[in-house]
Amino acid sequence: MTRLNYHLSVRLQKFNEWDIGLCQSCNDLSRNLLVRNIFKLASRLGDGVFWYMLMTVLLLHYQAEALPAVIHMLVVGLAATLFYKWIKLKTLRPRPFNVYPSIVCNGHTLDQFSFPSGHTMHAVAFSIIAVAYFPVLVWLVLPFALLVALSRPILGLHYPSDVLAGALIGGLLSIASLFI
Repeated sequence: MTRLNYHLSVRLQKFNEWDIGLCQSCNDLSRNLLVRNIFKLASRLGDGVFWYMLMTVLLLHYQAEALPAVIHMLVVGLAATLFYKWIKLKTLRPRPFNVYPSIVCNGHTLDQFSFPSGHTMHAVAFSIIAVAYFPVLVWLVLPFALLVALSRPILGLHYPSDVLAGALIGGLLSIASLFI
């Protein structure tokens, strides 16, 4: 093993230890019933319910003015879904509760793989697009996106690195779409 490979291996091992440790610490928070229920609700709403309700309210309130934003959100949402499903099938990273018995699954999964967090990817992408069209929504979508992102490791469904990757990908997709 070359010196560079050794240093890279050590750094990856340390990152993995950090990722697992933080995942466990987040998941420990779910032992509190109130915390668990708040994040289960955020996760469930993050399945799409919140975003479809937001799009509906925008259309009802702003009518035709909201149509470009809603179409933009739907197109980016579809692109994000296709992209994250492709990545999940390439990485095949098991969920933390399937690997570490001390991490308890407190939510339901939409698939069996962990990387990246699709909930976080969509929350970040939809938030950026919604705020780009309607800046007044930042007070609503930013806290909600944060709750969705935090819910994933707290409920034992994702590692923190899955959430960070989902946020990064969702951010890049939505920002790129604003320039297209």
